[in-house]
Amino acid sequence: MEDTVRKTLIYDFYGPLLTDRQQDIYQMYYAQDMSLGEIAEQLDISRQAVYDIVKRSAAILEDYESKLGLLSKFLKQQTYLNQMEIHLTKLRDLAAAQQNSEQLEEIEQIQQLLDQIRAEA
Repeated sequence: MEDTVRKTLIYDFYGPLLTDRQQDIYQMYYAQDMSLGEIAEQLDISRQAVYDIVKRSAAILEDYESKLGLLSKFLKQQTYLNQMEIHLTKLRDLAAAQQNSEQLEEIEQIQQLLDQIRAEA
């Protein structure tokens, strides 16, 4: 997974645990793709201060992830859901080929449950 994507995802899980200032600077750097210099200028602080806050915030978020593992669990669940979708599509194709409407109805029920799980994730 690309580092910036990981940093954004990990922020989604643990960002509220950072201070407001850390959240603002982290978001400016990773989500808004601002440079250290741009952030420093906007907040009237040194570029080094921005760098330190970004690095410290990233380390804090990684520490939370290493202890709680919410992001890794989420990514595993998404992988499992994707695999279930693949198998469900194969079942749907088989049931359609056999013109088995009862199986198709059950498959659609499972599909609705998968969609609901994805919507809540």
